[in-house]
Amino acid sequence: MNKTLVIYILFILTLSYTSLTFGMGRGKSDFEAFDTPNDSGNSISLRWPSSPDESTNAEYIVFVSTNKNGPFEIEALHIKSNDMYEEGTDSSYHIAHIETNNLLITEISNNNDNINYFFKLVKRSNIDSVNIGMIESATPKGNWFNKLRLNNFIIMIIFSIIVLGCIKHAKKVQGLFIRKIKGLDAIDDALGRATEMGKPALFVHGLNDMDSISTIAAINILGKIALRVAEYDTPLKVSNIYPIVLSVSQEVVKESYLEAGRPDAYIADNVFLAASEQFPYVVALSGIMTREKPAANFFVGYFYAESLILAETGAATGAIQIAATDAFTQLPFFITTCDYTLMGEELYAASAYLSRDPLLLGSLRAQDITKAIIIGVIVFGAFLATCGVDFITFLFKPG
Repeated sequence: MNKTLVIYILFILTLSYTSLTFGMGRGKSDFEAFDTPNDSGNSISLRWPSSPDESTNAEYIVFVSTNKNGPFEIEALHIKSNDMYEEGTDSSYHIAHIETNNLLITEISNNNDNINYFFKLVKRSNIDSVNIGMIESATPKGNWFNKLRLNNFIIMIIFSIIVLGCIKHAKKVQGLFIRKIKGLDAIDDALGRATEMGKPALFVHGLNDMDSISTIAAINILGKIALRVAEYDTPLKVSNIYPIVLSVSQEVVKESYLEAGRPDAYIADNVFLAASEQFPYVVALSGIMTREKPAANFFVGYFYAESLILAETGAATGAIQIAATDAFTQLPFFITTCDYTLMGEELYAASAYLSRDPLLLGSLRAQDITKAIIIGVIVFGAFLATCGVDFITFLFKPG
């Protein structure tokens, strides 16, 4: 099964590379116009051989018309003669892609389908010398599949197979290994300390809205913290800067209290909108930390310039502080002022780490395997490129 899958993948990679390679070159030597391959049907490509007397003083002009007999008065292209050479032809051919939507032909502006465009190539070496070129025609047509992005499609299939395989493995194997993250292990200690001191814990959202992946990860962590807080019977205050994040946080905390069997302990006012702007948000939270002196502060999400002010204020009150952010510019401030800091992808791994859900664990393991594969391919590709073999670069072309 595995050998068949590997052979199948290698066959597709070879086929895609071969198709891309053969698609780059065309055998004709005259001026030609043809439908641009792998597009949505709004482009025509022009290709013609270069001449020995090309220079910055000479120009190529391409006129367009919908009639073979003209008039050819509209310029579709105007370039220096030593510009726009075709890649991989050693400057022996020019190639240009004409967007038909941008052609100012009034009679077809409302209906651009199945129009046959005629192009006339002119080479002008100076004002007095004009060489009349050839006339070619083409009709733009849309393509269902972009072969230039076949590499992305193959990578997506391979990654999907790895994810499904890892999820299946995680469901079979109990206690799938994940490297210990000290910041997450310290959550119980921080909440235990808050319980012993009889003081609240403060959860601070970052400054991104609900469409940010770091905010989504913060919500997942909030749910686990709220569950522990409900079990310990410790007050939890959650600050927000966006109304949508506030609504989601309220529901998540409420659900956690319900899951812990203590819905009566949930206090809606403890999940609040502190402010709607950056520094008023900082001032409001600094006041809370100074007045109420929470025993544990959690800074989770994406932070900006306010990170050091918040963390420094919390450190001055003596609270245990745990930060988690993927804002790499703010990591130094959290590392120096907090007791534990989750850096970068540890923020995203926290949900799987805390919940031990096979679905999340399998996805996390698949991501690690995929990264290892990509690193291996890059190293192997660098070695091949050093040896003068660069075919593997097509894997990383965006298309």
